[in-house]
Amino acid sequence: MAGHSKWANIQHRKGRQDAARSKLFSKLSKEITVAAKMGDPDPDKNPRLRLAVKEAKAVSVPKDVIDRAIKKSQAGDGDDYEEIRYEGYGPNGVAVIVEAMTDNRNRTASTVRSTFSKNGGNLGETGSVGFMFDRKGEVVYPAAVGDADTVMMAAIEAGAEDVESSDEGHTIYCADTDLNEVSNALEAQLGESESTKLIWKPTTTTELDLEGMEKLMKLIDALEDDDDVQRVTANFDASDEVMAQL
Repeated sequence: MAGHSKWANIQHRKGRQDAARSKLFSKLSKEITVAAKMGDPDPDKNPRLRLAVKEAKAVSVPKDVIDRAIKKSQAGDGDDYEEIRYEGYGPNGVAVIVEAMTDNRNRTASTVRSTFSKNGGNLGETGSVGFMFDRKGEVVYPAAVGDADTVMMAAIEAGAEDVESSDEGHTIYCADTDLNEVSNALEAQLGESESTKLIWKPTTTTELDLEGMEKLMKLIDALEDDDDVQRVTANFDASDEVMAQL
């Protein structure tokens, strides 16, 4: 899905350029704390925590920050957080999924609704756009790990569903419930991945021009600026020329 790989590239570029890395670190720390609270504090015995730690390491969260987040779970932090998914439409009818983790449902809903309306979108009911996405596991490897055939064979043996290979790297998809097993099997064959996480993968996309992409990015930036929002996904597509101008 071209739109998805372009989405990943934008997120990666923003992540590298983002001055507010501390905000990203705090969101990942929150996920680690909640994951450790919900299961075992040992990542080897807790698949969700293992994935959260892996995602944090992929963006260079320091080990002491990760350890501190796990310790917080044992001190009772993370008790009050609930996970909520919001769905809506951005500019030009692009479908947007917002995943939040909050200790105040009313505050978060109000902020998310206001952010949509201020940036040319509107918040919908749960399920209003979810049907345009599949919940999948995603494992990303750099191009240097091997050629497309090598990675495809490893993915098939690991039980994955699909592979997208390009000059930039390899993205492997699997059923959401299989992510832990598939990522472990891939690691045994290909080594440590760049990223392993659950995603919303668009099944249909909306083509945007430069103006549409700029409006969409403004909405996404505003949503991600909210401390309660963990991640945002949209089903856009755009030409390489438009992407280069962003």
